[in-house]
Amino acid sequence: MELRQITAVYFSATGVTDKVVRTLAEALAESLSLPLRCRSFTRPAERAEALNFEAEELAVVGVPTYAGKTPNKLLPDLKAKLRGNGTPAVSVVTFGNRAFDNSLAELCAILGANGLRTVAAGAFPGRHAFTDALGEGRPDWEDRRKIQNFAKQIAAKLQGLPESFSPVEVPGDSGAPYYIPKGLDGDPVKFLKAKPQTDLGKCCNCGVCARACPMGAINPENVAEVPGTCIKCQACVRKCTHHAKYFDDPAFLSHVAMLEKNFQEPKDCSVFL
Repeated sequence: MELRQITAVYFSATGVTDKVVRTLAEALAESLSLPLRCRSFTRPAERAEALNFEAEELAVVGVPTYAGKTPNKLLPDLKAKLRGNGTPAVSVVTFGNRAFDNSLAELCAILGANGLRTVAAGAFPGRHAFTDALGEGRPDWEDRRKIQNFAKQIAAKLQGLPESFSPVEVPGDSGAPYYIPKGLDGDPVKFLKAKPQTDLGKCCNCGVCARACPMGAINPENVAEVPGTCIKCQACVRKCTHHAKYFDDPAFLSHVAMLEKNFQEPKDCSVFL
């Protein structure tokens, strides 16, 4: 298989998926001696135009795991905007130290339906968007080493891969339902309508949160207003320069407490070739 370019595309509200995908793509570019271009697929304007991949490209596509699957509000753009032409691809998901469940299987299925063939796939733990108590500092140097070694394995596979090949098999069920979050008492909790609050004593209305929101949900003229759909990605909380954004929904906070109690043991990277 003869390749001419590597293109990395990622949805990364808080930066974790960005780090993983860039680390992998840069290592692949070095191993294969190919030019690399990276493209964020995070903010609404970045998802406005379709991205068409050629057969001679290697696509590295990364998304975070939300409730055990691909973020549901991202699905329409993934299905409509990423198009391949028998393009070899590396599917990447990140997860916040709980589990990646069915997210990798779903991403592989989406890419396959869009004309991209997954030659390799991986799931990588990172700092949880909800709390620093899970996966803080990850991906760390050991994770980076594993990702770079994975890139070398992918490069070796590509160099001996025929033009016609079967997509790699990964665990999970792409059609499975979303993970049902639980509270500290073990019962299911619902916080779909939860939205970030604003400490008006700290907020300077600079608009960083509105610009960072991948859904465009925050009113840029008055950032205390969230008229759009919030996906609880925490981009506004983590990127607020004055620490003025926070969530106070009881069900959401109970779920975070449950995660912190039950998922402290560090999870490992999972790769599939």
